[in-house]
Amino acid sequence: MADLYFQRHRRLRQSAGIRSMVKETYLHKEDLIYPIFVMDGENIKNPVNSMPGVFQFSLDRLGEEVDEVVTLGIPSVILFGLPATKDAEGTQAYHDHGIVQKAIRFIKDRHPNLVVIADTCLCEFTDHGHCGVVDEHERILNDPSLDLLAKTAVSQAQAGADIIAPSNMMDGFVTAIRQGLDRAGFQDVPIMSYAVKYASAYYGPFREAADGAPKFGNRKTYQMDYSNRMEAVREATSDMEEGADFLIVKPALAYLDIIRDIRNNFDAPIVAYNVSGEYAMVKAAAINGWINEKETVLETLTGMKRAGADIILTYHAKDVVRWLEEK
Repeated sequence: MADLYFQRHRRLRQSAGIRSMVKETYLHKEDLIYPIFVMDGENIKNPVNSMPGVFQFSLDRLGEEVDEVVTLGIPSVILFGLPATKDAEGTQAYHDHGIVQKAIRFIKDRHPNLVVIADTCLCEFTDHGHCGVVDEHERILNDPSLDLLAKTAVSQAQAGADIIAPSNMMDGFVTAIRQGLDRAGFQDVPIMSYAVKYASAYYGPFREAADGAPKFGNRKTYQMDYSNRMEAVREATSDMEEGADFLIVKPALAYLDIIRDIRNNFDAPIVAYNVSGEYAMVKAAAINGWINEKETVLETLTGMKRAGADIILTYHAKDVVRWLEEK
């Protein structure tokens, strides 16, 4: 054995100091976006049963959540709204005094420097639960939906949203929203496009949190087939050509290859959405004592960054900041 030569890779793993020196991927609190669910009503802080630690807040309780986010140093939040009333065209999504618009104003008044991202979709506001206009044959209509999505984006920008994040997966939605924002004088408001959004079973807990499950059918005619890889590049290419400023890949955990593909093909900031089902699985296993929650979450999110994500949208954000500060 003394005469054999082989590479000793373990030399660079001998101590915490050396491992730190050669560490390739870092997770920072500045990488994180924290989702918040807001709803009409008073004195509401409803726990989401399938997502331990996540709540729905009325405006009068929203301050405690936002204050904690700011204290922890998380730079941005994304808002999802639960309106008091719903209708076929989701009018509360683009109403000047809709719940999301009111929440944006509340947060920007309280914490002007916190980046507020508005999720731009109709599913939480329609009585049928789909992301666009539906005809009498229960078909989701692409082009009529674009006008409503553009109206929603403009109303959110008027309320003070720093970034518009359309999640509907209608063809041409980036063009429609970009044109709507520009015509309304919001040329400087960026679009964080849900460019690559798969029809996924991992969204289940979110549908409880946002009360956004479809009342009939499914979303497979407009969200992507999870079997497909090259389609993701086509979707992202369209959105970049139409004026997207960020590209979201959703979900993240089962789609790390897609994150890497998008990273390799585009130089825009890439956002990995660590979705509700991914969060719920970790929480359930941790509550049962089957895994170490801290180590599992940090490993998972670091894997998303290693795959190519610049930013991670995650319900774990508050815990992650606390864990990072312990190191």
